[in-house]
Amino acid sequence: MAELKCKVDSCTYNSDSCCCKGDIMVGGIRACTCDETCCESFHERKGDSFSNALNHPSKTISIDCEAVKCVYNTNYKCSADHVDIKGSGAGNCRETACATFKEK
Repeated sequence: MAELKCKVDSCTYNSDSCCCKGDIMVGGIRACTCDETCCESFHERKGDSFSNALNHPSKTISIDCEAVKCVYNTNYKCSADHVDIKGSGAGNCRETACATFKEK
């Protein structure tokens, strides 16, 4: 599990830069840069939707990853110690990215 810092303040699972989902999926099977990745687990916050999240915020999280060209991808799991997800103000998952992505 990786330490996750999420800067996607418009996601319903974000609470104080931690994720309340329990696990996330990073997309970008053809990604060669971090901006070609995304957090597939993003769900836009609408009004008071955070109160609907089932889990508590966690600093460490399991990360499934489709970005096979990333040095941290090991059998579709992220092996990085720390992961940053960016996308402040995102309205959909394509406006988010894994800032930790590093091409092999």
